[in-house]
Amino acid sequence: MRRLSDKALKLEGQKMFQILAKTKELERQGRKIIHFEIGDPDFDTPPNVVDAACKSIQGGHTHYAPSSGLLEYKEVCAEVTKRSRGFKPSMKQLLVTAGANVQIFYAVACAVNPGEEVIISDPSFVSYNSIIRFLDVKPIKVPLYEENQFRLNPNDVEKAMTKKTKMIIINSPHNPTGSVMTEEEMRRIYEIADKHDVYLVSDEVYARMIYKDAETRFASPSKYDECKKRTIVVHSLSKSYAMTGWRIGAVTGPEDIIEKMGLLLETTSSCVSPFIQEAAMNALSGSQKPIDEMVEKFRERRDLIVEGLNSLPGVKCIKPKGAFYAFPNIKGTGLSSEQFTDLILEKAGVAVCPGNYFGEHGEGYVRFCFANTSENISRGIEKIRDVLKKK
Repeated sequence: MRRLSDKALKLEGQKMFQILAKTKELERQGRKIIHFEIGDPDFDTPPNVVDAACKSIQGGHTHYAPSSGLLEYKEVCAEVTKRSRGFKPSMKQLLVTAGANVQIFYAVACAVNPGEEVIISDPSFVSYNSIIRFLDVKPIKVPLYEENQFRLNPNDVEKAMTKKTKMIIINSPHNPTGSVMTEEEMRRIYEIADKHDVYLVSDEVYARMIYKDAETRFASPSKYDECKKRTIVVHSLSKSYAMTGWRIGAVTGPEDIIEKMGLLLETTSSCVSPFIQEAAMNALSGSQKPIDEMVEKFRERRDLIVEGLNSLPGVKCIKPKGAFYAFPNIKGTGLSSEQFTDLILEKAGVAVCPGNYFGEHGEGYVRFCFANTSENISRGIEKIRDVLKKK
């Protein structure tokens, strides 16, 4: 008897969670580990958000919600979109989901047939490739280059287009490199999608995390069609509001595909818990001062970790403009991405994610998530230095 489907055999998951599971086991064995492997803010969810959830639960809001989301939450999301992106989507353009990963899954599942193509960057967030392959769609990977600050080059996207291309997925600020695309690059990507009549999925999970010293401001291709024709904006509260465990977000797109994505959500998970949606409403409509302070703290940590990485033998690191990731080049150490990662975990107790997990063009790099204290960043750098000196 065949126990698994062909699709199941294609599943890759998110390997950084597999690293996290390994490090947690090491900690259970008594090892002390400094964590840079997982993209999870070390700050607590703002108290006003927690209070809102507790009040909602105590108020009995623990039953089903409409599968597309609470109207009140969608209205708040629409107002935030108007302020941040310049247009107000209709309620039929919004779908409330359990985080952003499923938004990518729903979008590809509802827009692309098996055998057709989706363009992604290489390196890119690991779920893109896993979702695309699971759905029997072909990922077409466009390389990112360090000399271009890891920004996606529209010319390379144009060259990758074929008659089978049905979707382009972009991500800015970018995971794993922290790069931020310019408004001109966004415009050109949108024009390519429009020319070839394909969907453009813009993963904007890190939209609030562009540092004040960056050379560009946040840009979204949604400004060109207001998500009415081809742009699908992926977004969640996980990173910006330190709400990774809450699993809450909202996707914006053309009404026809949002309707089908909503039916898929209804089929697979029914709805998002109403008390979580009410907490998210409070996060978006409440004071943003704690969020701004958190982002500023990340900027300070970014400067600290980049300076530290550049002081290590065989390592060089450009300064990321957004998100909370550094993506240093470790080729000068003579180690592969996985060799470097295994060495510093075993010898220094420092956990990072090898760059090749994000695509073949990530080989020779590793990803550090600097959502950790300044003390741990400094201690981690020194532990790595000691290991590299003894290598």
